[in-house]
Formats: sequence, structure tokens, C-alpha cells
Amino acid sequence: MIAQVRSYAINNGTMDQRVSLFSERLAPIHALYGINIVGAWVNRPQNEFVWIRTFENEEDKQTKTKAYNSSSERRALGAHPGSHHAKLEVREVDHVFDPQPLVVSS
Repeated sequence: MIAQVRSYAINNGTMDQRVSLFSERLAPIHALYGINIVGAWVNRPQNEFVWIRTFENEEDKQTKTKAYNSSSERRALGAHPGSHHAKLEVREVDHVFDPQPLVVSS
């Protein structure tokens, strides 16, 4: 599995707009094209928006990303999603561990 950890430095005063755009428009478009989103988080003091999406493998990533980027739904948003961020960083990480429930003895 490939995960993309996507971190955005959000322009001052636009975090709520970014969160709304993500949850109401971008995430549903991802779901429409089969891209799994693990979750999204904000670090308000640092104006950071972080989210993670996953793919089964490189072929899955290429196919789904191409479909998403070329979709009429995504194209209809134009450059608007990028208007909220000052900086974007994408890190791809490979899955290596699933945590097991911890057993605490008394």
C-alpha cells in the first residue's frame, strides 16, 4: 500500500474555507474515483492542513490520480483549491506496520 501524506501551509484567514472545500467538494470527488482518504487534520496555530490518501500500489495510484485529475468534477473547481495554500508538501510512504491492540496487565 502507498500512502500520501499531504501537508498544506494555508494562507492566513482561509482555513475554514479550505476545510469546507475539502469536506464538501474535494473528498467526495476522490471517493467518486475510488481514492481512499484516511482522514484530514488541522493544526490551527501553524495554519497547517494535513490529510492522507492511500492506493493499493503504483499502478492503482497512477490510474486513479489520472482519472481524478482529468474528471469534469475536479476541472470544474479550476485553480480554486490552490488559492488557499502558500505551500504544499507531499510525502509518499509505504505501509510497514499495523498496530495490534495492547494488552495491559495489572
